Amino acid sequence: MAYLWFKSFHILGFVAWFAGLFYLARLFIYHIEAEERSEPVRSALREEYSRIEKLLYKLIMMPAMIFTIAMAIGIISTEPYILRESWLHVKLFLVLLLIGFHFFCGKLIHQLQEDTCSINSLQMRRINEIPTILLGLVVVLAIFKNNLPTIITAIGTGVAIVAFAIIIQLYARRRRLQKQQEELSASG
Repeated sequence: MAYLWFKSFHILGFVAWFAGLFYLARLFIYHIEAEERSEPVRSALREEYSRIEKLLYKLIMMPAMIFTIAMAIGIISTEPYILRESWLHVKLFLVLLLIGFHFFCGKLIHQLQEDTCSINSLQMRRINEIPTILLGLVVVLAIFKNNLPTIITAIGTGVAIVAFAIIIQLYARRRRLQKQQEELSASG
C-alpha cells in the first residue's frame, strides 16, 4: 500500500514541478521581450516579471521538485529491486538533466533581474521546449519500462524536436514581419 501512496504523491509532485517549469520558461520569454518596450512600461514589466519568477521558483517549483524526489525515494524504498532495471537508470539520468535545467532557470532569474542575461527571445523559445521533451521521454520510460521501442522513441523524439524548431522559426518570422509592418505604418 505504501508504494501506491508514494507513487500517487510522486505524480502530484512532478505535475506541480512541471507546471512551474513550463510557466517559468514562458515568463522568461515575456521578461526578455519586455526590453523592447519603452519606459516606463519596460521597468514596470521587468519588476513584475522578476517578482513573479522568484515567487514561482521559490514557493512552487523548489518545494515541488524536492517533494517529487522524496516520493521517488519512497517508491524505491518500497521496491528496491527496481534499482537493477536499466530503464530506471535512463530515467534517473533524464531526471538529473531536469534538475540541472531547474537550477539553470534559477540562474536565469538572477541574470534577468541583474540585466546580465545574454539569451534572446528566440533562443529562450527553444530552451522553453527542453522540459517538454524531457517529460515526454520520462513518461514513455515509466510506462514502457524495459519494453521501450527505442527506434520508435528515438524517431518520435527527433520528429518532436524538428517540429518544435520549425514552429519556433515560423513564429519568429511572423513576429519579425509583424514588427516590420508596424514600423512601416508608423513611419508612413
